[in-house]
This record gives sequence, C-alpha cells and structure tokens, in this order.
Amino acid sequence: MVPEAKHRSRNAVATRQAILDAARTRFMAHSYDDVGMRDVARDVGVDAALVSRYFGGKEELFLDVLDSCKNKRSLIDGDRTEFGLRVARQIIEGPEDEDDNGFTGLLVLLRSIGSSKAMDIVQRTSDANFFQPLTEWLGGKHAAGRARLLAGMIMGVAISREMSAGYSEVAGVERETMVQRFAAILQAEVDAG
Repeated sequence: MVPEAKHRSRNAVATRQAILDAARTRFMAHSYDDVGMRDVARDVGVDAALVSRYFGGKEELFLDVLDSCKNKRSLIDGDRTEFGLRVARQIIEGPEDEDDNGFTGLLVLLRSIGSSKAMDIVQRTSDANFFQPLTEWLGGKHAAGRARLLAGMIMGVAISREMSAGYSEVAGVERETMVQRFAAILQAEVDAG
C-alpha cells in the first residue's frame, strides 16, 4: 500500500517555505550530490515539478537554502565584545534549538564539501554573502585577512565537532575550558582592528 501524501492547502507562500525547509533538512543531513529534487518533493508531499517551478533546478534550490540560513548575520549580530564567547559556545556546545541553528549553512557546507558542484556554488557566492559582510563588520587593519582567519578557525572547530559526535567525550569543566580558550582566540581577531 502506498502511503498517503501529506495534505497541503493551496498556499503558494507556505508551500514554497515547506519545500525550502525540507531542502534545508536534506542538505544538512546529506551531501549535495545525494539530495534529489524528488526526495525534497516527497518530504513535502508535492510533485517534483512544483519544486522546479518554485526554485528552478537543484543549484537554485541549494543557493536558496544557503541564503535562508542565518550564518552570515548570526556571526555579527549581537554585542561585538561577546563575539568570541557567543560563537565558541555555539560551535562547541551546539545549537540550543536544532530548528533555529544559526550555523545551519555551515552544516550544509560540511555535508557537501566533497561535491565539486556545491563547492563551485559556494565559491561563487561566499565573498558577497559571507566574507564581505564579515570584513566590513570587523573593520580596521587587515580586516579581510582577519575575516578569513575567523572563518577558518570556526569551520575547523565545527568540522572537528562533527567528527567527534559533538565533542561527547568532553564534558563539564573541560568543555567550558575549551569554550573559553576558543572564545579568547576568536575575540582576539575581532579586537585586533
């Protein structure tokens, strides 16, 4: 017996958002190459042609997923003097709410890092969507280089966290020490300007 498709009212905005949410979930769990338009459509209970109608192709859907993620703003939203601690805690301890993860885009990138197509998309868009806003926010001397260092450190620790099952083997005081040390390193780059 074929499972019944989810009933979906005819609300274009809600349907488009549901497709985007399903695609984000897929791209967070699977690499770019392993996510199909039909998979996303099935998750929402719509025809794959509707996904194409709203987003064009898979590349456009991937771009929209990256654009919908809060990464580029979550890094620079909040008190500048708390940047290091805020980001270190979020990277090392993980998001407080998995559905509202300010680093969703980073997880999407980590899953798709081996895909040449995904990396091509990221390389074409990362300056305007990530590095330029971070560079402008940092300001001061060597801002472009400091932005790249911050991004590299953040991505490196995030990759390490993914490889270590969320740092499950590090707990209590040791985890807090890790947060504080990483926070100091990040904050030093912010304050260097």
